[in-house]
Amino acid sequence: MWRVGTSRYEEEVATPGEEAFYRSFQRKLGAKGLLSTWWPVEYGGRGHSKIESAILREELAYYGAPGLFGPTYELFVPMMLAFGTEEQKRRFLPPLARGEWIFCQGFSEPDAGSDLASLKSRAVEKEDGYVLDGHKVWVSAARICDWGFFLFRTDEKATRHRGLSMFLVELSAPGITRKTVNDYAGLPAWQEIFFDGVRVPKENLLGGKNNGWQVAMYALNHERSGLVWLGTCRRALDRLVTYVKERKTLAEDSSIREKLAALAVEVETARLACYYVASMQDRGVIPVHEASMAKILTCHSSIHLAEAGLEIMGEYGLLDTGSPRAPFDGGVARTYLSYPMWVLGGGSLEIQKEVIARLGLGLPKLSD
Repeated sequence: MWRVGTSRYEEEVATPGEEAFYRSFQRKLGAKGLLSTWWPVEYGGRGHSKIESAILREELAYYGAPGLFGPTYELFVPMMLAFGTEEQKRRFLPPLARGEWIFCQGFSEPDAGSDLASLKSRAVEKEDGYVLDGHKVWVSAARICDWGFFLFRTDEKATRHRGLSMFLVELSAPGITRKTVNDYAGLPAWQEIFFDGVRVPKENLLGGKNNGWQVAMYALNHERSGLVWLGTCRRALDRLVTYVKERKTLAEDSSIREKLAALAVEVETARLACYYVASMQDRGVIPVHEASMAKILTCHSSIHLAEAGLEIMGEYGLLDTGSPRAPFDGGVARTYLSYPMWVLGGGSLEIQKEVIARLGLGLPKLSD
């Protein structure tokens, strides 16, 4: 179903049969306790370390195994453990440990991407809950998700970051409309989600009213750890090396040998950065600029591997899935077409560099 080594399982699900296989595999992971390795035992977890969880995540990605959707298990779960009430944790975490639900992330809007604090979607408080109105874009794999966590403005008078709140929304709720958006490779990668008078109970507010920015940044620091790309990069490098070894002319080309050696250094450097982030989390330290560094390194590795694949394979690397001559079932071409969007997830590389400059190097904030 999926090409070995891809990291975009959820975004490639296009048919009911594919979704059924995905959910079946996810439930099997849950039955073995592999979705919740590092969570506290009382919420369905196994109480292992983040390092152990990172090893599992890397290996699953390396072999192209689906089920550990990043927004669900790398953003929502850490966010819930840090900011959720006891009632919320017991309501949402055990089903996720069993693989029964999939959560998507909805932050960006048509006019609020990198400048996320300028978002316009609003939530109006009522006696029995909140009413949500707005428009979210670039919501990865929302077409197969059951729930989502979304940022809405709850205080129109507050300046930017201070008037935002995080809501948990069931995607089958009345007033929600979803529209699929394909990426450059033709995959149903994202959805736009429209909220028209969607009602949610107050117990679906996560982290408190007007505290959404803090909750969102905590989640993004987990997303930026780079693990979602790490196993994929290792697999892509190994496959590329094998491809070259099987062709003597390529294997003896000095420029190709140098390129592959440089890529091996990149991937291993990214790997060390990812595990350093996991080790910080095990020590109870919140990685901020360190997570941005890991994200930059893994993104660069993904980009350079895709570019190298096209350079080494020539015209064959341009062939898509279904062509009998396409190396890796067209994975090279699709990866090349997809990576411009990958680097924007969790914040563009420019944003990551600014985080490193300010919080890592202590440079002053840029003036408006």
